[in-house]
Amino acid sequence: MTMTKRQLILADGTTFIGKAFGGSANVSGEIIFNTSMTGYQEIISDPSYYDLITLFTYPSIGSYGVNRDDFESLSAKVSGVIVKEICSEPSNFRSEETIDQLLLKHNIPGIAGIDTRMLTRILREKGAVKGMISNLDVDREEIIIKLTNEKEKDVVQNVSTTRPYIVPGRGKRIVVIDMGMKHQILHELTERDCHVTVVPYDYSEEDILQFKPDGIIISNGPGNPKAVTTTIHTVKSLVLKTSILGIGLGHQIIALACGANTKRLPVGSFGNNFPVKDLQRNQTWITTQSCRYTVDESTLKDTDLTISYRSINDHTIQGLAHKIYPVISVQFQPEGAPGSNETNFIFDTFLKELANNQMNNGGLLHA
Repeated sequence: MTMTKRQLILADGTTFIGKAFGGSANVSGEIIFNTSMTGYQEIISDPSYYDLITLFTYPSIGSYGVNRDDFESLSAKVSGVIVKEICSEPSNFRSEETIDQLLLKHNIPGIAGIDTRMLTRILREKGAVKGMISNLDVDREEIIIKLTNEKEKDVVQNVSTTRPYIVPGRGKRIVVIDMGMKHQILHELTERDCHVTVVPYDYSEEDILQFKPDGIIISNGPGNPKAVTTTIHTVKSLVLKTSILGIGLGHQIIALACGANTKRLPVGSFGNNFPVKDLQRNQTWITTQSCRYTVDESTLKDTDLTISYRSINDHTIQGLAHKIYPVISVQFQPEGAPGSNETNFIFDTFLKELANNQMNNGGLLHA
């Protein structure tokens, strides 16, 4: 792999010169860092990373290549990739192409060989930092002005399905509201023989209920939860009518729909090694996370929500449960991929709640 020079320019003017790989586009966006040691393919294809430039803190990326089975969506979703070292000769029997080839196919630029430790320290100290991966011949001052004035985008509409589709099963009927869903969520549901209908993020309450779901899952996804007002309004009504599980962005949407508020994290949580305490079981689990926002705990007092999981690292809310209705949510990704799947019992808990609610209510939740 022959590499030319490429630069990363931050909004404050800090510039890194490195080696180019992947596509040739000049891209800008918020830079986040991911602390995972493995799982780069899942991260690159996770819709939660849409429109983000992703820095991998692990020093060498690409050693086991890319294969057809580990994608979390149909294509790469990140805006750009930053690494210390890119491996051009992966060694794994499942490997079908390199990261360079994958990013080139989707014209997503990568930059290697920069001081990723220094960049990570900058991101930890300053929080949200915008930057641009570009060729060396661009006007640096113009880029800094552009980055300074760049506003946050409404991105869910770009990663949600545009029309409903069905994954058949003989078990519980689950509707998934696609906010930028990872494929692993479908894997977990189909392993449990669920009949799954996936609908767009802006599908109405009436259209969702016509599928007569036993329960609804609001998936993970990218961006600011307050931007998806249509989904929040829909979920506010659905809370009264059926069982709901929220994951990631879906967790934040449930909080907003139930009267709580969300806020921006000083530093986002991206990786597969975050310890979370299960307050009910008094156990700690290692979780996968990708979030820039969290539920504001001070706004829960006037709601019917209780805290079910809490982060060990920063004590942020990692799970909620409704006091009255069969509604639960988790900020972390119980399906893992990449990372630990030891919290995939969340899906079993949800399906058990569906069965209990149907027995206790005689199936009247859909009325």
